[in-house]
Amino acid sequence: MSEYKGYRGLPVLSGLCTMEEAMGEGLGVDECVRRLKRFHYSLKRLHRIFNDRLTAEPIYELKMGFSLHSFLCAELATELRQRIGEMREPPLGLDVVPCEALEVLFDEIANAVDTQGLVLGLYEIVLPALKTEVEQYCSDTHRLADAPTRRLLRAGLLDLEDMVIYGAQVLEALDVEGNQWSANLGKAWEGDLMEREYSLEPRPFDGVPRRDERFPDPYNMGVNAEVFLYDKKMPAQPKALMMFYKRLREIDVPEMMASIIAETEGKPWGYYRDMTRQLWDESRHAMMGEVGFAQAGVDWSRQVMVNFTWSLALNTQLDPKERHAVLYFIEQGLMPKTGKRYEWEVAKESGNTLSALFQDFDWADEVLHARVGRDWYLSEFDDPKKAVEYGDQCWSRVLMDWG
Repeated sequence: MSEYKGYRGLPVLSGLCTMEEAMGEGLGVDECVRRLKRFHYSLKRLHRIFNDRLTAEPIYELKMGFSLHSFLCAELATELRQRIGEMREPPLGLDVVPCEALEVLFDEIANAVDTQGLVLGLYEIVLPALKTEVEQYCSDTHRLADAPTRRLLRAGLLDLEDMVIYGAQVLEALDVEGNQWSANLGKAWEGDLMEREYSLEPRPFDGVPRRDERFPDPYNMGVNAEVFLYDKKMPAQPKALMMFYKRLREIDVPEMMASIIAETEGKPWGYYRDMTRQLWDESRHAMMGEVGFAQAGVDWSRQVMVNFTWSLALNTQLDPKERHAVLYFIEQGLMPKTGKRYEWEVAKESGNTLSALFQDFDWADEVLHARVGRDWYLSEFDDPKKAVEYGDQCWSRVLMDWG
């Protein structure tokens, strides 16, 4: 069949493969689903580890990286859930642990005692191994019969490759080397049950935000960005810088949102996926502020005091529902003309095209975040006014006088 040709030399089988390849063997549905469930379980565990370690991780770049990788894992897990549901009737068994060795492996990484152990398990062992298995699946499965799965996994491999490359750079920068524990993790991925070392007693979620040495005064609340922005006497150019400050200060939003995700149980998967998307957006906003200061030649680590009082206060004084209520309440003030639209208009007036671009996307993101709030917070109230009032009440109870 190597001579099989399409009409006038046109590609056969929509270009998915040759006729000879299509006549070969592939994985049956049972084996496909078994492997996909293993990927799904791994991605869900990765999502939570990245999320749950974000708040207490001091290094800013790792906070941002964990935000992105938590989101990417949640996205691919969501697509796999849908694909598995297309291949099998419920119950799908998506919450079933594929094997005990895999469960212990992720428990060990989740309970790693420090950043070095955490990134070693994530970036040296699990993500490269997961990428290899996904590549093997794409090679083993039938290119025509299983084309839908192969398409989504090939797209997912782009993200997995990015995470693996990032992870290798992290390991090199932090001078992290493998050890016997990481070797045991590698064997556990292959199915050998390892002895628990760090996970004998589960590590409780740590909701106290931490920052590295570039944040020397995290309790400093001396800058009132909103008063400055709405002062008609102030010119637009300094206001653009102040908006970069506001964006960078949004580090505290993912620190807070991670605590909501970590401490809220029993929600549908869509809740965790949507909240993780918003968390990642807030991290993007913080990095936009970082880029803005870099463009302006401002060394933010020396000249800009970025605090964490908001995330610290909410995480230590409110429960998860109350934190979400405060988030929703604040977001309600961002959509009117005096909110995100105003910031975009000021950015345009300043002549700083980068600021205008960032504020344009910041405004667009808030449209999505408003929808997330309606779907997962507002839906718990029979009256929208009560939802806003509850958020106001929760916010008014927060004490932020750190002396």
